[in-house]
Amino acid sequence: MSGMGELHLEVIENRIIREKGLEIKTSEPIVVYREAIQSKSPETEGKSPNKHNKFYFVIEPLENNIYEAIKSGELPEGRIKKKDDEIISNFVKLGVDAKEAKKIKHIFNGNILVDATRGIVHIGEVIEMVMDGFEQVMTEGPIAREPGMKMKVSLTDTKLHEDAIHRGPAQVLPAVRDAIKEAMKQSKPVIYEPLQIIEIDAPQEYMGEISKLAQNKRGQVLTMEQKGEYISVKAKLPVAEMFGFTSELRSSTNGKGSHYLVDQVFEKLPESLQEKVRQSIRNRKGLSENA
Repeated sequence: MSGMGELHLEVIENRIIREKGLEIKTSEPIVVYREAIQSKSPETEGKSPNKHNKFYFVIEPLENNIYEAIKSGELPEGRIKKKDDEIISNFVKLGVDAKEAKKIKHIFNGNILVDATRGIVHIGEVIEMVMDGFEQVMTEGPIAREPGMKMKVSLTDTKLHEDAIHRGPAQVLPAVRDAIKEAMKQSKPVIYEPLQIIEIDAPQEYMGEISKLAQNKRGQVLTMEQKGEYISVKAKLPVAEMFGFTSELRSSTNGKGSHYLVDQVFEKLPESLQEKVRQSIRNRKGLSENA
């Protein structure tokens, strides 16, 4: 099951039990992180298992305005066809060069794939498989098999075997995946964590308790507004620290405080927690250091 928070998951759990009459076992909730990069990679190579095909990629962070346009739906996710003039036009409006905009092939999970190759005879026959490989890596990245975000992946060159039988999915997919993962590893990879922006309403006398609670959760108070005898506090808290938050808020405000979700964002996990969280996720998934 997936949801926006602990309460959301509890509601789904109760509905399954009540409406479907099923007994279910649940574990502690898991936080889904994101994998991103901090710099542009050198060109990396991926070879097919039969050594007859090679793919070359460069990865760089995606521009903020393009990422926000994808997030808002202005740039719809999916594979882009040559006739999708509106999408290409939207990229140009966001500052992308017209020639490059026409080379963008895929928008997936807040990442884009660009076919920056020139004069490759059989590229049309393998580009769908390149997109499949791109999707697979953006679904499970190399750091901890978490989804990727905010990356621009460019296919810069490829050497393909003339015979189609030697460039099928079993050859193309591993080569594409390996090259993209290696490019990510050489781009200062980093883990991003989900944070929730919440609004807390409580009587004014609990202002100090609410601030303390937010700080104890690695959170940040964004705004504090007084409305008569009540205060409305907008705070940003990491999802990983929010388990049990509802009961803690009730406890610290004598049951008079309530909160609701305003928005959810992803931000870079503090440097001091990067390795700890990476190791924790890999251990949970049973991944070896070389996996």
